[in-house]
Amino acid sequence: MDTYRELAARLPRTEFLGYQQLTAEATVTGLISGGGVTTGVGEGSDVELVLDRSPFYAEAGGQIGDTGTLTLHDGTRLWITDTRYGLEGFRVHTARVLEGELRTGATGEAQVNAERRAGLMRSHSATHILHAVVMATLGDHARQQGSLVEPDRLRFDFAHFTALTPDQLDQIEHAVNSHVLDDPEVRAWHADRDEAEASGAIALFGEKYGDAVRIVDIGDFSRELCGGTHVAHGSQVGTFRLLSESSIGANLRRVEALTGHGALTHLDTERLLLGELASLLGTRPTDAPGALRKRLAALATAQDELTRLRAVELREQATHLADTARRSGTGRIVSRPVTGTTADELRTLAQETAARLEDPAVVILGTERDGKALLAAAVTQGLHRNGIQASQVLTAAARVVGGGAGGRGPIASAGGRRPEALDQALTVATQAARRFVGQN
Repeated sequence: MDTYRELAARLPRTEFLGYQQLTAEATVTGLISGGGVTTGVGEGSDVELVLDRSPFYAEAGGQIGDTGTLTLHDGTRLWITDTRYGLEGFRVHTARVLEGELRTGATGEAQVNAERRAGLMRSHSATHILHAVVMATLGDHARQQGSLVEPDRLRFDFAHFTALTPDQLDQIEHAVNSHVLDDPEVRAWHADRDEAEASGAIALFGEKYGDAVRIVDIGDFSRELCGGTHVAHGSQVGTFRLLSESSIGANLRRVEALTGHGALTHLDTERLLLGELASLLGTRPTDAPGALRKRLAALATAQDELTRLRAVELREQATHLADTARRSGTGRIVSRPVTGTTADELRTLAQETAARLEDPAVVILGTERDGKALLAAAVTQGLHRNGIQASQVLTAAARVVGGGAGGRGPIASAGGRRPEALDQALTVATQAARRFVGQN
C-alpha cells in the first residue's frame, strides 16, 4: 500500500474509457515489481503497471477486473491478468511481460478481452434484474448484501429469513427470463447523490459513493447506483439459469446463477444427460421420468424380497449355529467364524442364535469383510439379568484384532484391522465366555 501511495502522490489518476471502448492508446506512467517502484522490467517478469488512460474495468461492486493485452509500439507485449484499484481512482493492472522489455513512458494499445467483458456485462445486468425480481417476490427487505459478477456466472447475496421454496425459485427464474425477453433498454446516467436518492435509485449496503454518482436503469423496474459495465439491452443477457440457493448466515441467503453462454452450456449438458438416461432406459427423453419411476419401484420391490429372503436365510443359519453349541460348565457356547455377512447381519445372526439357546449361553461370531475383522457377541437374557454385558465377552478379543468393542446390553460388536488374527480373537472371546457360563 505504501508503494501505491508513492506512485499516487506523483501520478495523475487513470482516465477510464471502458464504458465507451475496449481499446485505447495508453502510456505506461508507473511500474511496480518485487514490492517496489521501478522504471523497467524484462521479458517473463510479473509486474503491476499504471496507465494514463485505460479501457480496463477495475474490480468493484462485485464485478471482477478486466483482462486483456497491452501491445507497445516498440513490439513489447503484455498479458493483463487482472485490474483493480490500488487506491481510490488509482487503477493497477497486473500483467506478465510476454515479449520484449517494459519501460516507464512506453506507449501502445491497451485492449480488453472483449468476449470475457461481454460475459461480465451479461452477468452484471442479470444481477440488477435478479435484485429487482427478488425484492418483488419476497419483499423490500430482500435487498442485496453482496455479489460476485464473473463471465456468464453470478453470485447474489440478499437479506431473507427463510430458505426459498422450489416454487419461489422457479418464480424468480421465470420472472428474470421474462424481463430479459422483454428486451428493456439499459441506460446509465449521472446525478448528484441527493437527486439519485430522490429518484428511487437503490444504494447497495457496504458500497462507497461520492457526491456525484452513476445510476443504471434497466427498463422501468430496476434503478441502482452502479459503476459497473452493462449490456445495452436486456435481451443481450441471453438466458438466466438458477443453480442453487443456500444460507450464508443469520437472515442471509445466497443464490448462484448462470447467464449467456454459461447458461446455454449448462442446458446443453442437462439435455445430453437426459438423452443418455433415456437411452439407458430404452425410451424417449420425455418418457424418461416415468420409465425411471417404474424401474425404481420394481427395484424397491426386488430389494424388499431380497431382504425377506435374507432374513429367512439368517434365521435358518441361526438354527444351524445353535445346534453346534458346546456345553461349558452349566451353560453353552457357540464360537464360530462365518462368511458372507455384513456387520449388521453378524449382530443379527448372533442375537438370533442366542434366542434359540437355553440360559445360560453365549454366542460369539466372527467374519472378515473389506480387509477388517468383525466380531459380534450375544448373551442370553438370564446372563444379562445377572449383570453380564455382551461387550465383556469381546473386550480382550477386540484388542487381538487391533480394535475395540462397543455396545451395552445383551448384544455387542467389535472390529479391527487385523483379520489374520480372527481365529485367535475367537479363542480369546471363548475363554472369556466360559467364565460367564460357570466354568473356570
